[in-house]
Amino acid sequence: MPIIRVEMLSGRTREQKRELVKELTVAFNRTCGARPEDVTIVIADVEKENWATAGKLVADKQAG
Repeated sequence: MPIIRVEMLSGRTREQKRELVKELTVAFNRTCGARPEDVTIVIADVEKENWATAGKLVADKQAG
């Protein structure tokens, strides 16, 4: 049972997430051969103050 974990900044709509999990499932099936019903996807929304790149919080980068 493959598990795909997606961590991304919060703010996407339910419809965007619906489309994302559909596309990820299709891509995994196409490239790895797993049945769609065996693919599990976990989405973790992360707030901007909890995400950093290059030593800076994303929330700080967008504020200034």
